[in-house]
Amino acid sequence: MKVLAYSCRPDEKDFFNQFAQKHGIEITLSEQDPEPETVELARGFDCISIITTAIDARLLQQFYQAGVRFISTRTAGYDHIDIKAAHKLGFKVSHVQYSASSVADYAIMLMLMLTRKIKTIFEQTNIQDYSLDALRGRELPHMTVGVAGTGKIGHTVIRHLSGFGCRLLAYDLYENEETKKYAPYVPLETLLAESDVLTLHMPSTAKNSHFINKDTIAAMKNGALLVNTARGSLVHTGDLIEAIRQKKLGGAALDVLEREEGIFYNDLTGQVVDVPELALLQSFPNVIVTPHIAFYTDQAVADMVEGSIMSCATFMQGKEIPWLVAPSN
Repeated sequence: MKVLAYSCRPDEKDFFNQFAQKHGIEITLSEQDPEPETVELARGFDCISIITTAIDARLLQQFYQAGVRFISTRTAGYDHIDIKAAHKLGFKVSHVQYSASSVADYAIMLMLMLTRKIKTIFEQTNIQDYSLDALRGRELPHMTVGVAGTGKIGHTVIRHLSGFGCRLLAYDLYENEETKKYAPYVPLETLLAESDVLTLHMPSTAKNSHFINKDTIAAMKNGALLVNTARGSLVHTGDLIEAIRQKKLGGAALDVLEREEGIFYNDLTGQVVDVPELALLQSFPNVIVTPHIAFYTDQAVADMVEGSIMSCATFMQGKEIPWLVAPSN
């Protein structure tokens, strides 16, 4: 049983070799991304493992012609794959689940960094300015945190935040009984109006694209803070920038962005990055931008690699595939 792993990072190699042996897989590792120029690498492989490279209908057709029938993305989200086109061609597609604490704890860290104005503190101390002007922060126990999306990660955020003593509000189309032990579910209008901090933990779908936009921002509490460790498409970047400029929002911490493809995960030192919105966001003292790294812990990377290997192995064995993406998605 053979699998080709595209976009393999150095830190993944030992995990790939370890779990390939564990699950009886012959693994071939490639640092190259799955692109039209690299499709031929997949010839002779039924399964490929990918990360976040966009896989559109045209590229899917090329992989199908090369003999690939199964695509496993080593990510929880799969909006970078044209799922409809994949199922139409006859592909099966899977994603993975990984340590929820990785993203949940990172989101909480970003909340603390925003409320304590850590970006400005770092910038001032780096130039030996140790004054206290404009550095007074806020305390979470005296704030309301709204969590939009209560799947594994959102639920973990709420459970971990329960120890901080803050008021918690939950919002989701599908309520989680375990989450109700820590936070009440409220309508979206209440979540927006009463949250001092709003953190996003929803998957990216066509229906929730630009979930945060000028209208939802207008409904938010004046001075509220926004945290996004989910997907960049959930936030209309232009509307967010305007809200920061107008001081409608008190700040934002963004681990994901629209148009992040080709930027995050690359060393672009000395190059022109043609995303003006990114430069604007980074210029604001109350905005923190990190490179889609919330997931990046030793446990999460191990989970992602093993999950991808397991999905490929079960596909080739004709067994039920874990974390299969249903055609309806």
